[in-house]
Amino acid sequence: MSEKIASRVAYGKALCEFGNNPDIVALDADLASCTMSVNFAEQYPERFYNIGIAEANMIDIAAGFAATGKIAFCHSFAMFTAGRGYDQIRNCVAYPHLNVKVVGSHAGLTVGEDGATHQCIEDVSLMRTIPDMTVVIPCDARETREAVKAMIAYDGPCYLRTSRLAVEEITDRVKDYKFELGKGIILKEGRDVTIAAYGIMVQKAYAAAEELEKEGISARVINLHTMKPFDKELILASAKETGAIVTVEEHNIIGGLGSAVSEVIAENVLVPVERVGVEDEFGHSGPAEALLERYGLTVENIVGKAKSAIERKAGKK
Repeated sequence: MSEKIASRVAYGKALCEFGNNPDIVALDADLASCTMSVNFAEQYPERFYNIGIAEANMIDIAAGFAATGKIAFCHSFAMFTAGRGYDQIRNCVAYPHLNVKVVGSHAGLTVGEDGATHQCIEDVSLMRTIPDMTVVIPCDARETREAVKAMIAYDGPCYLRTSRLAVEEITDRVKDYKFELGKGIILKEGRDVTIAAYGIMVQKAYAAAEELEKEGISARVINLHTMKPFDKELILASAKETGAIVTVEEHNIIGGLGSAVSEVIAENVLVPVERVGVEDEFGHSGPAEALLERYGLTVENIVGKAKSAIERKAGKK
């Protein structure tokens, strides 16, 4: 098993790696040691700005930098960038199509002991409903690096979701792995059911497929690292080929991946869809893995949902 690395840590390294571009500036809302923008601050102090606990101001300042031709990365916890900064992201970044990259660190339940007020399970929903916004949620360190590289090359507003929980590399399971904004990746082929996931739940989706395989069930696993633009073609192809879909996300089932897949399915080809995620409730304070267990974000629950989807496909349920 590969070394476990949190995507926030991989992000900090990637921003430094590509930070020799003089057009890149980084801003943080007094959480640089947590978001890992501290790496950039140490390597390129002349292009780093700590705005303090003023997230809305930070995003507006980033917009100002972008208006002068800079590539502006701004950082805080997902609850504070997507939450407190929503108005500024919508009106001052996305509406004028400015080249600002908003990074929401410590997303989802796995902020752990910080509790419900800091556990952002709504950010994907908020960001994907903003016109012109690209939304990216990498699943491991390698994919995080590739996502940062792609975001720098893309001229326009982006939201990058990173996590505190360290996870093993999963993209090494794909031969000739290639990251492309808006294009999902098939990690494992299967014919009976499709399991689609993003972020740290991709590893659990893959583990669930391996458990299903022991029971003679062939599960396809899709890594949907870009929630917007959304890879409708891959979802539709998988729906037609496997006839059932399970979505898995560390996010409210309302507005996230489960909703995006259901929208595509409802408009095109009707197959059973089962959703694994936070079922419209707030989080709690506790260790990350215990919280994932509490909210059903487990291999066992994914396996159960896959079997349920297959039963519905066969008309048995």
